[in-house]
Amino acid sequence: MKKILVTGGAGYIGSFMIRHLRDSGYEPIVVDNFSSGHLKAVEGFNYNQVDLLYEKDKLDVIFEKEEIAGVIHMASYIQMGESFVNPAKYFENNLIVAINVLNAMQRFNVNNFILSSTAGVYGNPESLPIKEDDSKNPENPYGETKLMIEKMLPWYEKAYGMKYISIRYFNAAGASLDGSIGEDHPEESHLIPLALKAAIEDKEFTIFGNDYDTKDGTCIRDYIHVLDLVENHTMALSYLFKGGKSNYFNAGVGRGYSNKEVITAIEEVTGKKMNIKYGQRRKGDANSLFASNEKIKKVLGWQPKYDLKKIIETAYLWHTKNPEGFKE
Repeated sequence: MKKILVTGGAGYIGSFMIRHLRDSGYEPIVVDNFSSGHLKAVEGFNYNQVDLLYEKDKLDVIFEKEEIAGVIHMASYIQMGESFVNPAKYFENNLIVAINVLNAMQRFNVNNFILSSTAGVYGNPESLPIKEDDSKNPENPYGETKLMIEKMLPWYEKAYGMKYISIRYFNAAGASLDGSIGEDHPEESHLIPLALKAAIEDKEFTIFGNDYDTKDGTCIRDYIHVLDLVENHTMALSYLFKGGKSNYFNAGVGRGYSNKEVITAIEEVTGKKMNIKYGQRRKGDANSLFASNEKIKKVLGWQPKYDLKKIIETAYLWHTKNPEGFKE
C-alpha cells in the first residue's frame, strides 16, 4: 500500500482528500499546522502537527520514518482578499512552504508531486471557457503565489526528475453525501457556505457587486463538488505512478453560474426566500471564470458527477447537521 503525504490534510479539501485516498487503497499521511484545519477531521488517520514554514526538520523525520511514494500539497493560505491586505504573509508562507516540501522530496528521492493550484493564475481570462495554455495574469497575490510555485516545478523536474501535476481549482464547494464532513473555515469567504448560513439564520446576505460585465451583473464562477475534486487528484496521482508525464489541469465542471443563479438555487434547496443586498465589488474579482475541462477528461478520464444542486444539497445538509462546524 503506497503512502501518500497530504500537506494541509486537516483542511476542508484535505479532509476529503485523505478519505478518498484511503478508499482508493492508499495510506494517507497527514501534515498540518491546524491553523485552519480541524483535529476532528483527521480522527483515525496518521496525522502530524507540523508548521511547514518553521519546522521543516520535522518534515525530514516523517520522510525518514515513512516510505512516502508521493505528495499532495494542499497546505497554503487561500483567502484572496486577505492576500491584498497582507501579501507578505502569502508570499512568505505559500512559497517557502512549497519549497520546503519540494526540497524534502528531493532529499528523500520522492518524485511524484500533486499541487493544489487555482484558477486565480489566469486573472481576467482572455477567452471563455479558460484553457490550460491561456495567458496567466493573476489579479491578486494569492494567485501569484500559486503561479510562482507552478513555475518552479519544471526546474525540479529537469534537475531531480520530479514528476508533477498542477490542478487548478475553480470553486470547490459541497460536503459529504451524508453531511458528516464539510466546509468549516475560521474566516469564511466563500459564497455558498456564507449564503447557506444566512438562509438558515434568516439573515440579510450581501452580494459583492452587481455591475459586472455579465448577463445579470453578478460575477460568474465554475463550481466543482469537493468529491469530484479529490477524485481527480487521486486519478492524477495514479497517472504519475503509471509513468504519466508532468502536466497542468483545470478542475471545473465546464460552465459558470452567476451569484444570482447560486442564490436562486439555494432558495430552491432550502425553501427559504433570501434577503439580498448588493455591496461594492471585491478588489481583484474577475467578471467570469469557468473552465474548459476537456484536457483533464481526455488525459485522466475524469468526469464530474455532481451538479450545482447536489453541491448545495450536501452543503445544506452539513450546515444543518453541524451548525457550529467541527466542534473542538
